[in-house]
Amino acid sequence: MRPRSLLAAVTVATALVTTGCSGSAKQTDSTGAAYQLTATTPAATGELDSFTWSLFGEPTTIDYAYAFDFPPNQILANVCESLLRWNPDLTTSPGLASAFSNPTPTSWVYQIRPGVKFHNGTVLTAADVVASLRRNMDPEVGSVWGNQYRNVESIEPSGPLEVTVTLKAPDSTFNKYLAAGPGVVESAATLAKAGKDYGTPAGGVNCTGPFSFGSWTSGQSLVLKRFDDYWNPQLKAKSAQAKFVFLADPTTRVNAFRTGEVDGGWMVPAGAYAQLKSTPGGALYFGQNTTVATEVVNNLKGPLGDARVRQALLMATDRKGIVKAGAAGVGEVANSLVTSNNWNGAPGAADLLKALPEYPYDPAKAKALAAEAGVNGQKVVIATSPLDSQTTIITQAVAQAATAIGLKPEINTIAADKYSALFTDAAAREGIDLFLTFWYTSITDPLDMFSSLRTDAFSNYGGWSDPKFDAAVDRAIGAYDLAANSAATGEAQQIAMTQLPWLPLYTEPVSVFMGKRITGVRPSIAYLYYPWAAEIGAKG
Repeated sequence: MRPRSLLAAVTVATALVTTGCSGSAKQTDSTGAAYQLTATTPAATGELDSFTWSLFGEPTTIDYAYAFDFPPNQILANVCESLLRWNPDLTTSPGLASAFSNPTPTSWVYQIRPGVKFHNGTVLTAADVVASLRRNMDPEVGSVWGNQYRNVESIEPSGPLEVTVTLKAPDSTFNKYLAAGPGVVESAATLAKAGKDYGTPAGGVNCTGPFSFGSWTSGQSLVLKRFDDYWNPQLKAKSAQAKFVFLADPTTRVNAFRTGEVDGGWMVPAGAYAQLKSTPGGALYFGQNTTVATEVVNNLKGPLGDARVRQALLMATDRKGIVKAGAAGVGEVANSLVTSNNWNGAPGAADLLKALPEYPYDPAKAKALAAEAGVNGQKVVIATSPLDSQTTIITQAVAQAATAIGLKPEINTIAADKYSALFTDAAAREGIDLFLTFWYTSITDPLDMFSSLRTDAFSNYGGWSDPKFDAAVDRAIGAYDLAANSAATGEAQQIAMTQLPWLPLYTEPVSVFMGKRITGVRPSIAYLYYPWAAEIGAKG
């Protein structure tokens, strides 16, 4: 049943303040609600035999070349490692590469950490790094990270523990990406032997992280085992086992948190914030994020091919109402496709954000603009997934906005475990005009988002193209100078927010629940690449 208004949809739209912890900071959202950002949680006081963690969907694979969504990435972050490391404070530090240099604008040299072992006991070499990185460039593999390698000319071993990457042109983002999925290193022998079984329940993976792949029971759970020969004593796992259970139903997940059936989980359903805040069974935390809830415009051949219709749809969407009702007041209306965290103090960032066009809620003005563009009852298909009440409310709000400007919306609900295919399979997107994503960046740089919208980018799902936008992105990528980089990125942002190839709705902090027997997580979007599970231990 569709509610008549957003504000009638959920009754949990109240001010929310989490209990204070070290490293916390109060935020006020666009609706006036308050919540707390927490950098750290109490450190573990002991080890665990095991803990159980919930996922909203089962991964289709844990092959790093195809890991591009929340379920697979939060597992892989604890099993496979990259040359560099993206930390919870959104900084980057050495990982499997102990050091790196940029001797020329088109070359990066990586010193590989000696003595690192894969989970099968073999020792990491430069050959493993080369094989792993090159795989992202292989068209037969079809890696989701191929766009990040578009400027790479060659990847070669330049010593037993040294790898040199030669670029076709200067690229200010390439090195940053090696702290995320594009920098993952797997055993070359394992890749060759496993073939198509790599990353599947039968084949698993063989990496270097603090946990190793244990078992995967399709439809139920995936188990990781502590790797006792892990190279970094500071991140040695405090639990002997981590069990990920697949719980697609949001009510089931929340009940499992409250009863202790599972010990924790990321991406807590917003409709449960109030009850989990007060439960004696654990604690709810919020942390830094680079995520924007966004409607992807997938079909530019229909009415949404006109930028005026996209602008009208955004103006007719009650985004403050979505934050209040769908996100329990924990979030802010988005003024860009990236968060302020992405800019990380870049020169002139504040002024660039102030100069962006705004789309305040104005259904009457939106309807007039849509009529000017020829809107007259055309159908638009909006895809969604029953992840939680939040996604339902967003979809209903967008559908209401489409109706308000004269379109005829049709909602297509896709199972949570199938929804990930929209991001990797063009066939799965066939017939869909709009679909919802909580789009996160994999590096602390707005170019991660904007380069995703270049004409030839894998994730430019709707096939949007603007030569001036592409040129601005290319200039920014090629600029190592921070001021020049920022100016060009700002130009790209301005074009994107005028043309609206995607529709930004709101930003929200990372949410995580931990039951009363565990602690140690550092709440941050970096959990998609940082070995967060290694820090979970017994609560004193």
